Amino acid sequence: MFNANKKSITVNLKSERGLDLVKNMAKRADVMVENFAPGAIERLGLGYDVVHAVNPSIVYAQVKGFGTGGPYENNLAFDMIAQATGGVMSITGEPDGPPLKPGATLGDTGTGMLLAISILAALYRRRDTGQGERIEIAMQDAMLQYIRVALSNQATYGVAAKRNGSKVISGFAVPSGIYPCKPGGPNDYLYVYTSRTNPVHWRRLLEVIGRKDLIGDPRFDTAAARLKHEPEVDAMIAAWTRQHDKREAMRVLGGAGVPAGAIFDTMELTEDADFEQRGIMQTMEHPTIGPFKMPGWPVRFGGRTPEVKPSPLIGQHTNEVLGEWLSLDADQIDQLGKDKII
Repeated sequence: MFNANKKSITVNLKSERGLDLVKNMAKRADVMVENFAPGAIERLGLGYDVVHAVNPSIVYAQVKGFGTGGPYENNLAFDMIAQATGGVMSITGEPDGPPLKPGATLGDTGTGMLLAISILAALYRRRDTGQGERIEIAMQDAMLQYIRVALSNQATYGVAAKRNGSKVISGFAVPSGIYPCKPGGPNDYLYVYTSRTNPVHWRRLLEVIGRKDLIGDPRFDTAAARLKHEPEVDAMIAAWTRQHDKREAMRVLGGAGVPAGAIFDTMELTEDADFEQRGIMQTMEHPTIGPFKMPGWPVRFGGRTPEVKPSPLIGQHTNEVLGEWLSLDADQIDQLGKDKII
């Protein structure tokens, strides 16, 4: 699930010969990425200065929990720590409840996405300058990029952004939230949103739910008015959604030009025929567990999504990579294995 389309090698980094193997590979590499605990890569002998000395044009990328030079520089961090210290949890949850951790791995995945973009930028720059680059990203710092709306609200109102449950973080768009659908299962809900800047959404919604009588009603005709009557708005929408399953409700509202989305769970997404047909969910043949369905890359190239290849077994490609990258023959590789270098 997490290492598809990669190759895996094993090297004993606590041996001099193992370090030499990695340094020799670094001479040929375009990019080196490390996310060891603070100071670990330097103690292993593969810090930036060492790698840059053997390959000045390499893009050397590092992920750490907290920023270099900051008070938490040497602290350990995981996804949830980044979300806690980066403001994400502070804006997640109900207004009268405690902070919550979102289900998505923003700390891990979100940081990785920003790092990948930065690596591509460094490679593009190197094409013109021939110069390598040292890239550092802290997981805490990365989280700020995902709470821009909350920071914008703070700048506007002069107070820390508040939790707003399932509603939009500004709190001023009504309706914006989840509404129950039949048959009433744990994920039988629909998210409905009407833009403050596009009043036609509200009129379309009233037509669909059978409340044309409220079109033009001053209690609901503007976003500001609806905010004052939010409980009534939520009640009339919920009365309609409870009569429909979430897929039907999404289809009807979406067809009428009202922004709406069913709450799909992970099993529903995995078994979605449309996802499979478009290559968003793909079934690969793993060497030990057999057929395994997982998300593919969501970006289409030339109208097609890239093929997902199985995650490698540990060390599966050691011989192949050492042969291709370092021109080692079978006997040399076999000896490295006997010496417990690989």
